[in-house]
Amino acid sequence: MSDDLQISASILNADFARLGQEVRRAVDGGVDSIHLDVMDGHFVDNITIGPVVVEALRPHAALPFHSHLMISRPLAYIDAFAEAGSDLIVAHVEADDDPGQVVDAIRAAGKVPGLSLNPDTPVEDITPYLDRIELLLVMTVQPGWGGQPFRDDVLPKMAWLRDEIERRGLDLPIGVDGGVNDETIGAAHAAGGSVLVVGSGLYRHPGDLGPAVADLRRLALADT
Repeated sequence: MSDDLQISASILNADFARLGQEVRRAVDGGVDSIHLDVMDGHFVDNITIGPVVVEALRPHAALPFHSHLMISRPLAYIDAFAEAGSDLIVAHVEADDDPGQVVDAIRAAGKVPGLSLNPDTPVEDITPYLDRIELLLVMTVQPGWGGQPFRDDVLPKMAWLRDEIERRGLDLPIGVDGGVNDETIGAAHAAGGSVLVVGSGLYRHPGDLGPAVADLRRLALADT
């Protein structure tokens, strides 16, 4: 299993009045990727951004853009998010569309496929696809809103998935999304998370994000 520690900045908790500057602030702070939370008001209650926002933000960073589609019908939008500048597209295994077809469509669009599962979704729903994706994103909150507390009860599920990935000999990183901050990042990494999505835990800091990113990396490794 891949264990290269990465910090991904979730702009869900950034200042939406100046998203371009907020993306650049994360880039200058030393993050590894930009995480874009896409919500449709149906799969989750909230509504956030669409392909036009991804396209508008693309010139502000050369880092990978991870578009996280928390939407009911990802198949209808994969091409649009690919054309907008997404590098990796993550859909939910709980969405209405068949996960295998979604993965195939992401690859056909020339992008890196990932799948995500919610805190209460059984691991059996995701295991058939582990050898077909390049990021497994484990939600540690119920998706829809930023700033929720980290759910510790998801850690055993994450550790089980880490062990299953290793048992199969896959080079598949586990992403962790939801409530990741300086208090929870160590446990998330120790349970197998290597792509750590940080929103409010990052953007609550004013000014230069470099010290906050450095602290997150240090704390992630402290429990290993």
